[in-house]
Amino acid sequence: MDWFGRAKIAFTHSPSPLPLRRKDGTATDLPTVCEASTPPCQLNPLLFNGHLQTMWTAVKQHGPPIYYRRRIFDADHKTYTGTFAVDFVVDPHQDVDESLPPRTSYFSEEEFAKIGSDDTRPMLIVLHGLSGGSHEIYLRHSIAPLVMDGGDWEICVVNSRGCANSKVTSGTLFNARATWDVRQIVKWARRTFPNRPLFGLGFSLGANILTNYVGEEGASCPLKGAIAVGNPFDLEVANKALQRTLLGKQVYSRVMGTNMKKLINLHKDAVLTHTNLNFDQIQNVTFLHEFDREVQTVTWGYPTENAYYRDASSSDAVLAIRIPFLAISALDDPIAVFDAIPFEEFKQNPYTVLLTTSLGGHLSWFEVGGGRWHAKPICDFLKQMTTEIDLDSITPNANGAGRKYQFVTNFDPMRRKLQVIDN
Repeated sequence: MDWFGRAKIAFTHSPSPLPLRRKDGTATDLPTVCEASTPPCQLNPLLFNGHLQTMWTAVKQHGPPIYYRRRIFDADHKTYTGTFAVDFVVDPHQDVDESLPPRTSYFSEEEFAKIGSDDTRPMLIVLHGLSGGSHEIYLRHSIAPLVMDGGDWEICVVNSRGCANSKVTSGTLFNARATWDVRQIVKWARRTFPNRPLFGLGFSLGANILTNYVGEEGASCPLKGAIAVGNPFDLEVANKALQRTLLGKQVYSRVMGTNMKKLINLHKDAVLTHTNLNFDQIQNVTFLHEFDREVQTVTWGYPTENAYYRDASSSDAVLAIRIPFLAISALDDPIAVFDAIPFEEFKQNPYTVLLTTSLGGHLSWFEVGGGRWHAKPICDFLKQMTTEIDLDSITPNANGAGRKYQFVTNFDPMRRKLQVIDN
């Protein structure tokens, strides 16, 4: 039993974990770095279960004042066309743009033309949760220690299409396996900042996307490390868990479905222009799975929302990861549920470590005073990787642990059923 908000912490990883070398030449490994980055988890004792922790997010706190400049990128993929918005963390400014979230304004063309640099500062590329954006409090809590009070990190947030007051300019909407925009930004960052070590951080749906992206890239991934927080992993299991309970369906699924319907309504003209979605039918949506049935299946050609969930899940992607990867999950998370966490997959892949806490809810982990515990292991892990670990010594192995099997098979953890056929 957890006593007075003190959550139990556990780590799941391969028995033969990824070896790492410190800059001073001594040896360590990935679990040791993760454990050293994880402080005790002392949460607010009044928020003593996952529901209370999660629902407390409805209390509108101000959060750390992070300032952004926005750049609209044109997609470079011939199929996944359109535009998407990326918000870059910048020094405080007084510019006000009422069309954007607070403390956010656009780069001028002259400013953005000068953004390239040969510096070696570490850079973090962040993905937010469902229908969120760079303004989300859980996200700002997580990156504030890296950029405020002398932090030397460069950070940008890739906003999902239509989110954070960005426009929808094509029929390509975001979904749980929409890795194309983050892939483009990672490639752009590699060209624009050739000497920066790049890292990824994803929350909830963004964690699922990031895990899929890192798995798809495999040994060729340009990132030096990645963190997935509150990842639902197995979307079909998570969806069924939501529908199984009163709170799951009538609170969480209803809120998420309503938020997604509001997002579609904000972009009504674009949706009617660029898609074949039935806008009137979407107005009858109440729950998240109903939204996915009306939008994701119609957009991408899945016969059912469950087929979409199975195809977009990132649980198998864990097996294909070939960079240092830390996942942080709360076992009492009512949205990214316990049953969906792929414990065995983490045990198989030496490049991955799963950090679980017995308390915390969904992207919550509220401490006394309103702080968020999850910011500590996130920032400590990133700082350890950049200050103590010789990143150039990490050599991705396409075969992972090299486990031997009785039969030779062609199992590919990143094989997907959906194939977009060019017209």
